Amino acid sequence: MAPFKLAIIVGSNRKASINRKLAQGLAGLGSASFTVQFAQIDDLPMYNQDLEAASWPASATRLKEEIAGADAVLVVTPEHNRSIPAVLKNAIDWAARPSGKGVWGGKPLAIIGTSPGGVGTACAQQHLRDILGNQGALVMGGQMFITWKDGLVDDAGAVTNEATREFLQAFMDRFAGLVGKLAG
Repeated sequence: MAPFKLAIIVGSNRKASINRKLAQGLAGLGSASFTVQFAQIDDLPMYNQDLEAASWPASATRLKEEIAGADAVLVVTPEHNRSIPAVLKNAIDWAARPSGKGVWGGKPLAIIGTSPGGVGTACAQQHLRDILGNQGALVMGGQMFITWKDGLVDDAGAVTNEATREFLQAFMDRFAGLVGKLAG
């Protein structure tokens, strides 16, 4: 069977984001099951319904096409002020519009995040479940908290800690299994 197409959305626009590094590690671990495309969200204008009628942004069209063309979506996000980052909420809103023409409905989706604290992305993950579930995404159950330590993912995108690598591999395998069941 051909690999599934996976869109990865990183909920941070920092170039040195630890969640971006984790996402790169997950992309490598999922390479047997997924071909990966990182969806760019940092160039989207702030959502404004007036733009729907006036001049729909090309960046929003690109994002919607990337999500629509993917078999599944993986969101890797930090937590900002006990919720999701503004850049991520903005991307979710653009991909949900115009009303009735969003791309989240029926899309298999998994959520994960990392922070230096033990459960630093708990609130963000719960908010994402609420938001994306309301949009009709098929969100994989369970929360994944990865405590970030310098060097956890090397510059080549490899997860360096064996126990963490096995844990994350099981997560990616479980997600691939879910996507396969939903596709079948």
